[in-house]
Amino acid sequence: MKIALCFMISGEQILVKENIWKEWIDVNSDIINIYFHYKDINTIKSNWIKKYAIPNANVVETSYFHMVPAYLSTLSYAAQHDLDNQWFCLLTDTCVPIISPLKFREMFFKYAAFSIIDVRPAWWNVNFHKRANMSRLKKEFHLGNNPWFILKREDVARCFMYASANKPLYNLICEGGVANESIFSIILHTFNQLDKIKKADTHVTDWARMTTATSPHVFTKGDKADIDFIEKTMHENKYIMFLRKIHKDFPEEILNDFIWKEDHDEVIREKRVARILRLERNMFWEKWAASCSPVLFIPVAITMIASAIWYVFW
Repeated sequence: MKIALCFMISGEQILVKENIWKEWIDVNSDIINIYFHYKDINTIKSNWIKKYAIPNANVVETSYFHMVPAYLSTLSYAAQHDLDNQWFCLLTDTCVPIISPLKFREMFFKYAAFSIIDVRPAWWNVNFHKRANMSRLKKEFHLGNNPWFILKREDVARCFMYASANKPLYNLICEGGVANESIFSIILHTFNQLDKIKKADTHVTDWARMTTATSPHVFTKGDKADIDFIEKTMHENKYIMFLRKIHKDFPEEILNDFIWKEDHDEVIREKRVARILRLERNMFWEKWAASCSPVLFIPVAITMIASAIWYVFW
């Protein structure tokens, strides 16, 4: 199983902290695929971004108010490009990793069967704002979600099914604007999946210190207020993996401390590696067992139990 990192880039078409990303991804390169949805391939300066740019045929026009088609086009390409992609992480040019590569790997193998997305009742006046044309939907669908999240493969498939089977309703929602903050929670609710997801943010985002009327705080200085907020959010939410929005001037030594300090601690590292190996081994056997006949499964199950006993008492 693999992870698809799906970046939506516009404007300068860069990753604000490209070098941080490259070093971080390299540790888990065996389980990570990278995809960039962009504006114009000819104006992308980074050869690394160009290397992972999706085909131009999959690029659609985007704006702040209309992002859903770009999401689905990128998800569609990523899902077909590698059938092993299980997690699909939606990211922007101003996102950056905030946990260690090994912790990210552990979280993937631990929660691969779950989408992680913060779903809650709409936090705006649906009769006043035209967001997602929500006033024209039944009250049970007055839902919102943060726009950057993780979907498992099965839920990505549900998105395509919804867009195809409910095309008029899908179009109505998308025409309302900022639908990327509602459509995915609506889809999950339609398929009765809200009790099967992890309702949590995957990104540290500071909405209390907004930069503009539509933008959260941009982490720039790396001062005490920034660091305290990041630490507090990570302490309160075990599903945090990324940080947004990051400014190019944010001190990289602070980011590197957040990212690498656990992997550089021998005790923490050894324990995490052991847990990861156990998770990967169990996942392998579960996948193998699911494809086997009962006759073949019995001796394998005995082997797995013996292995678990050995691990506990060794």
